[in-house]
Amino acid sequence: EVQLVESGGGLVQPGGSLRLSCAASGFTFDDPAIGWFRQAPGKEREGVSCISSRDGSTYYADSVKGRFTISRDNAKNTVYLQMDSLKPEDTAVYYCAAEKTTSDSIFWKGWYFGSWGQGTQVTVSS
Repeated sequence: EVQLVESGGGLVQPGGSLRLSCAASGFTFDDPAIGWFRQAPGKEREGVSCISSRDGSTYYADSVKGRFTISRDNAKNTVYLQMDSLKPEDTAVYYCAAEKTTSDSIFWKGWYFGSWGQGTQVTVSS
């Protein structure tokens, strides 16, 4: 069974940085694409960034481009999201997701993301 566990969230001031981690188990990290999504109160879950397993290509939402960086360590089965220059509008629960086609998958950047972690809260506030 696929398991994704996020960590690294917290409270940070505007302009600050956080690094989120997603530790995966139950599948070979070489296979799927891995993505980060976020959901703010009252809003739909939205894609933030993802990384391809085939060639390591990375993709970002326009709202985070230039501020966030996704990376992966296949040896550790872990994906990271480095978040710099954080803004109050980045406040949300951040979810790690693996490629999987299900009835409630989210389609983003060419992949269906259907395996989800439990989420980690990121709050940007002074």
